[in-house]
This record gives sequence, structure tokens and C-alpha cells, in this order.
Amino acid sequence: MNEPVVTIKNFTKAYDDFIAVNDISFEVRRGEIFGLLGPNGAGKTTTLECLEGIRQPDSGTMQIMDVDPQREPRKLRNMIGVQLQTSGLPGNMTVEEALKIFSAYHGGTPQENLLARMGLEEKRHSQYHQLSTGQQRRLALALAVNHNPQVIILDEPTAGLDVASRSELHSMMQELKSQGSTLILATHDMAEAEKMTDRIAILLRGEIVATGSPRELTAKGSGLTKISVSTEDSVLHTLNDAFPAVTQQGIYEEYTIYFTTDPGPTVTAILDFLNTNGDKLIDLRVERPSLEERFLEITTEGASQ
Repeated sequence: MNEPVVTIKNFTKAYDDFIAVNDISFEVRRGEIFGLLGPNGAGKTTTLECLEGIRQPDSGTMQIMDVDPQREPRKLRNMIGVQLQTSGLPGNMTVEEALKIFSAYHGGTPQENLLARMGLEEKRHSQYHQLSTGQQRRLALALAVNHNPQVIILDEPTAGLDVASRSELHSMMQELKSQGSTLILATHDMAEAEKMTDRIAILLRGEIVATGSPRELTAKGSGLTKISVSTEDSVLHTLNDAFPAVTQQGIYEEYTIYFTTDPGPTVTAILDFLNTNGDKLIDLRVERPSLEERFLEITTEGASQ
């Protein structure tokens, strides 16, 4: 799991006088889902396009399992699968035709069970323009993984999808990961990144400003943890003394709400208080700051510098 399969060192790319990516370095480990996050114009697409061999870095090095994307494109193409946000397939091409064409490009044959796994078996003879957005995204993923690539690059794979289609694609991503594939996910959906990724790099104006797991990133923020407590006798409703590390508190319906900088001592003190006063706990919820809140904090801080 700790073996790097994608290595980027001191990568820089400029377009005329505009520096799109400025001297970034990171690794993606085998069998993980790695998130590449950032606002529009941060350098995500440029990084992925160079990693896919579409563009040439100005400086630095990129390797996918010791293969240089620019120098060994033929070797690279069967090692990676790419799901773009828009596929560009002809509208009159059928699902089956698309799978055969992509299989031939990679020198293989279509996986017979792949369309069924993607929920597209009944759409085998349907034209691309007849598919729903969710079906088009599932087809794009099928085309990306048909040749069993070891590294899969996903660019906004669930943008615009309904809840059911999003859930299906997430399940497929987890299945691919469990089979040993490494996934690189570029997304604007912070909830998706928090749920799906093992580690994240946040890009801002072409530079990496934060890396780590979603939990590590949120733990480093200044956001407060929310603690909601509901008890049988509601003794907390009448308590004015603050518990340790609590900066704000209030009441919402049957819950007493606390915002704390350190949830451990706060929860311990609350439970001790309830036990001492003979009140019975009904519900206790601890909600850490979300990745979206931390992302906004990071990007706002970076924009002001």
C-alpha cells in the first residue's frame, strides 16, 4: 500500500507568461484513491494532462510505474485508464461499438461482463446520444477500465449526476480499488472527496498548499467540532457553566449544542456531569469540521497572501 506508483517531482508548466503549475511534487501509492482538489484554474487539469502524456512539462519529472508519460506513450497507454468529464464520443455510436473500438486501441478484446457490471447491458445497442448522463458516465468508466489498467484517472466523474447514479459510480470506484487499482480523482465535490479518498493534495494558483488524508486536513483547521446532546431530563438545558474547551453553546429543540476546540475533554466532562446528576443520555453526536469547510479555509487564506 505504501509503494508509490505515480511520482511527480518539481513539475512546472507555463503557458506563455502564465505559470499554470509551479514546482509541485507528490506521490500516489498503490491501491489508494488520491484526490486532486482545487478551485478552477488551480492547475489540476494541466497536471493530469501532462501525467496522461497529452502535454509536455516545462521542467521536473513525472513517472507512472517507472514509465515517463512523454517519452514512452505507447507503453503508458495500456497502463492507465482515463475517464474524462466529457467523452467526445459520436452521438450515433452505440455502446457496444464504443467498447470494441477502445478495446482495439488497447490491443485487446471487450470484457463481456463489463457492460452488465456497469448496468449497461440493456443499452448495448443504444446510441450514445440516447443514454442518460449517468449512463454516459458509466460507459466512460467502462471504456477506461476495459483493458485492466493499473492506474485510473477520473476527472469530475460524478458531476451533474443524480444521487442513485453517483452512488453506483462510487461503488464501482471502491470495487476497482479493492481489486488493486490506483485511482486519481479530480473533483470539485468536497463531500465526494471526503468520502472516497485516502489522501488529498490541494492545489491553489499552481502550488500545493496542503496534503494529507481528509481527517488529517480537517484536524489541522481552526474549525470547531460540534457536539449535540439529548438527554431524558434535559438537565444540560439549564446549565450555564461551560465545559472544557467549549467556545459556544446553545439549544436546538431537544438538543443542547456545544462547539469545542477539543472534543475529547468536552465529551468526557458532559458524560461525567450527566452521571453525577442522574440524567440518562439519549443521543450524542460529534461532528468534526467538514473537508469543505477546511478547503474554504485553506483557499481563502492562500488567496489573501
